[in-house]
Amino acid sequence: MRVILAPMEGVLDHRMRQLLSELNPYDLCVTEFIRVVDQPVPDKVFYRLAPELLNGGKTRNGTPVRVQLLGQDPDWLADAANRASALGSPGVDINFGCPAKTVNRSRGGAVLLKEPELIYRIVKAMREAIPAEQVLSAKIRLGWECDSRTMEIAQAIESAGANELAIHARTKADGYRAEAINWPAIAPVAKALSIPVVANGEINSYADGQRCQLESGCQDLMIGRGALCRPNLAEMVKHDAQQLDWDAIRAVLSEYVTLEISGDKERYFPNRIKQWFGYLRQAYPEANEMFGELRRLKRSDEIIAHLNAA
Repeated sequence: MRVILAPMEGVLDHRMRQLLSELNPYDLCVTEFIRVVDQPVPDKVFYRLAPELLNGGKTRNGTPVRVQLLGQDPDWLADAANRASALGSPGVDINFGCPAKTVNRSRGGAVLLKEPELIYRIVKAMREAIPAEQVLSAKIRLGWECDSRTMEIAQAIESAGANELAIHARTKADGYRAEAINWPAIAPVAKALSIPVVANGEINSYADGQRCQLESGCQDLMIGRGALCRPNLAEMVKHDAQQLDWDAIRAVLSEYVTLEISGDKERYFPNRIKQWFGYLRQAYPEANEMFGELRRLKRSDEIIAHLNAA
């Protein structure tokens, strides 16, 4: 089994990837998407979203980090894929799954699930732009409003030359509703395709991982929001480990604070830490208690003092 850390825009940045990959046996991390429009992407953008490129395309502990792109123009996406590969990304990923309205309005992400022909042209152009030995992966949802075209989309991606496909087991219309998760809908695709298919969505425990594998027919799993709720989730899913206790989480939070305030995002720290507590409180009552107090604080020094006191 491989366990992959999913991309989450504005959440799983390089500091969080570093923190979580040092806690867990991840096989791969995927970056937040780099938006590609109608011009070359400057190198500084790649380095800002994926500073691991300066470390051989790996986190500090050696976990590979694959650059993800998002856009709708095959030629410009091919250009960006070529550049990502040249800068040292271990493969390139293309996002056809983002459900954000702002992204979809600009014809990126999940809205392209309505256009399998364009998906094919994008993947084909990217495949031809990077070395044959490089992995080209894609991430999709089951569809836009329903899953009637999942197989068509998946086969378009495979026939265009992708080496791997991750499927979030909900449609765009489903959003992130837990009750909408549909792992069995992945199974026909996993059986039909000759490339690896990775199942994603609502994996929050070892039992979830086992059931997802059984129902989806996939050996490999991708986790995202669950990894923020339970920071050692990959260890749990892979090895049936126990969820970290609150004392261990406090140590993880301390390391996160150090990473955030020592970097160039200190000004974003208050929002980032509150955002993470919003996830932690789903698994830890202690985080829920602290969240009510933290949400009123606005300055980094106030938040850090409060965390230290707690």
